[in-house]
Amino acid sequence: MGQNQKIVVVGSSNTDMIIQVDRFPVPGETLLGKDFRIFPGGKGANQAIAAIRLGGDVALVARLGRDLFGDQSLENFKKEGLNVQGVVQDKELPSGVAQITVDAAGENTILVASGANNALSTAQVSEHAGLLESADFILMQLEIPLETVTFIVEKYGSTGKKLILNPAPAYHLPVKMYADLHAIIPNQAETRFLTGIRVTNEDTAVHAAAFFHEKGVEVVVITLGAAGAFLSSPDFTGSLPAPEVNAVDSTAAGDTFIGAVTAGLCTGMDWKNAVIFANRAAALSVTKFGAQSSIPFLGQVEKHF
Repeated sequence: MGQNQKIVVVGSSNTDMIIQVDRFPVPGETLLGKDFRIFPGGKGANQAIAAIRLGGDVALVARLGRDLFGDQSLENFKKEGLNVQGVVQDKELPSGVAQITVDAAGENTILVASGANNALSTAQVSEHAGLLESADFILMQLEIPLETVTFIVEKYGSTGKKLILNPAPAYHLPVKMYADLHAIIPNQAETRFLTGIRVTNEDTAVHAAAFFHEKGVEVVVITLGAAGAFLSSPDFTGSLPAPEVNAVDSTAAGDTFIGAVTAGLCTGMDWKNAVIFANRAAALSVTKFGAQSSIPFLGQVEKHF
């Protein structure tokens, strides 16, 4: 077990364009921003890079444009050491982009133009079935077509592979999908969207987790931002706090957390220790600007904590 377990991430890749502001504009208002920066991003790519930097053996299935952003992303994936066999460059659609605004408190708003991500189809997944069949963990998000995610869950959910879903951005999911998921990792807003329950304390977190468990999900992790995460698993149920840090940009904190959890599991941690490890990695990520640029390496997490 441990070091030989493999992760396949099926998800989005974007290029993030970030503007820093003192506060967010209201509708109809124009504000002068501060710094402007461009970083690689996208939930799928972020989580894949977090997982490989934090100790995982990771392959990525994604779709890019055949353009400057796509070329740069593909080159970056190779530099990180990701298996890019499942990464395809679309002949017609552009690479996905995200416009991100970060305020003085480190909070962010994000607008995404998905581009080629919307063409990450069941056919592309089938063409790279060998990658998924070799995986121990399959990690997915919802910045690609729901049809593709549903196809993966239906095809691999009963094969003994551990499927982890980060339901972001939130969509109403097919009820039958839940039973084939090993774990679901929503944040508080996504939890409320899916369950109708506003998570404000441990009691409401337990109630929300029960919604997923009743539908067949074995493990539920609700991320709580700076407060850490709530874990409901067969071996442990409770809140696990995050370290206190000076946050400057929370853009990739959730993605860092999810990649770290998956890497931790694949290197032999149980769910409780994987969440503790992920809280630490995510805390480090918010101390730097950008998405992938803020994701720490395993040695940095071990050194800091």
